[in-house]
Amino acid sequence: MIWEALVAPFADFGFMRRALLGCIAISVGATPVGVFLMLRRMSLTGDAMAHAILPGAAVGYLVAGLSLGAMTVGGLIAGMAVALLSGFVTRVTALREDASLAAFYLISLALGVLIVSTRGSNVDLMHVLFGTVLALDDAALILLCSIASLSVLILATLFRPLVLECADPQFLRSVSGLSAVTHFTFLALVVLNLVGGFHALGTLMAVGIMILPAAAARFWAVSIGGLVFVAVAVAMLSSLSGLLLSYHFSLPSGPAIILVAGIAYAVSLVVGPVGSLIARAVPRRHLEA
Repeated sequence: MIWEALVAPFADFGFMRRALLGCIAISVGATPVGVFLMLRRMSLTGDAMAHAILPGAAVGYLVAGLSLGAMTVGGLIAGMAVALLSGFVTRVTALREDASLAAFYLISLALGVLIVSTRGSNVDLMHVLFGTVLALDDAALILLCSIASLSVLILATLFRPLVLECADPQFLRSVSGLSAVTHFTFLALVVLNLVGGFHALGTLMAVGIMILPAAAARFWAVSIGGLVFVAVAVAMLSSLSGLLLSYHFSLPSGPAIILVAGIAYAVSLVVGPVGSLIARAVPRRHLEA
């Protein structure tokens, strides 16, 4: 019974194994980035950047169809362009960064949907918006694993500046010239992981595997290392559970994975030991931190 429910789908079908491997790669690469987005109070920025890649991916689709390379390059160019343009607008006008990002994200989302819907079918539009995690091929898996490896390497290299920028960005600017490099490298890492997640989960779901496990981890850990570990574990378990639900109940895989991650967040919000509803309701002993 347990074998048939939990193991047989992956043992019997190659597409399920590829989907699980792709989701694990996204969990390892994108979820730690989501932790730093949360710590920097930039969670909604991740959502805006996820939609910003859509017109570039749509142009890649127009040029070469559902080509992995063309849509990846297009998404990277569009995402970086929106990040740089929003930063430029913030520096030369009175508009704040969140407002400029929101403006560019709405324009990008509308433009991308318009391009795909006018030149492609409804199936193509659904592919772009919600992904096709069960249709990952070897080339897509190589891309996802490469992005995950690069993300881990960059995060390990810039770990201290990233932590310091989360805690006190003004201090980092005053003592080091790495502030600007760290900021823009991190934004590039966000875009890179969103483009990778886009191929599996689509533009509307890719940011979910980045942010929801990070938000859930906030109720289970205090240290940054603990947050990253818990977030990756939640992302992997959500991916496994979502794929199994998709297989057994004929549900769309991407939304099922994100919904399970949302359930994990809701449970953590209630019963987590760090700052959850129950943890705040239980009286603490005198002088207990």
